[in-house]
Amino acid sequence: MSQYQLLYIIDKDLDEEAKQAQIDKYNQLIESLGGTVDTTDKWGNRKFAYPIDKKNEGYYVLVKFTAGADAPAEIERQMRISDDIVRQMITRI
Repeated sequence: MSQYQLLYIIDKDLDEEAKQAQIDKYNQLIESLGGTVDTTDKWGNRKFAYPIDKKNEGYYVLVKFTAGADAPAEIERQMRISDDIVRQMITRI
């Protein structure tokens, strides 16, 4: 089991309930893959350095978790499918 850091950006146009639903969805995904969520830090709306898909802002979330080696690939796959996730990045810490 390794420790990872997941930073992702949710579309800012979603309402608060939908943003929280996305956060809960990915935290549950981590746990369903045999991992544990250590911390979830909501950074809130922030401006992008450059436009992404004609958008200038997004809702940033940082999650630190512990999981097996195969979990990051599945998490990234699920996030790429979602239209509500603008960008994501997983790093091993």
